Amino acid sequence: MFLFRRSHPRVSVDQAHSRTNGDIPDAVLLDVREKPEWKAGHAPGAVHVPLSKIVAGTDLPAEASGRPLVVICRSGHRSQQAAKLLNQRGAQAVDVKGGMNAWAAAGHPVLDERGNNGQIV
Repeated sequence: MFLFRRSHPRVSVDQAHSRTNGDIPDAVLLDVREKPEWKAGHAPGAVHVPLSKIVAGTDLPAEASGRPLVVICRSGHRSQQAAKLLNQRGAQAVDVKGGMNAWAAAGHPVLDERGNNGQIV
């Protein structure tokens, strides 16, 4: 018997990268970390909406609205919460196992707010 059931699927960082990059990505990478974390290092092309704003009911920006979402945070905990909330609101959202820590460890690019090499904080 399972004690916990996930209400949404999770994807690996490689799956997240392939779904959100290329000429015609099929999903938007939604970063739900707070602003200082985002400024220090984020995935190129990601859209930033902190979990606190999602919890407060803030609308998604136009580039993410109505699109499938791949939700990422630092380690995967906040992205699970955000994906659950977004799915409850009718979005198609999955979260990224391991978050930006796993993203960077897999060698995927991380940029700071100026477009230089970033870091995960």
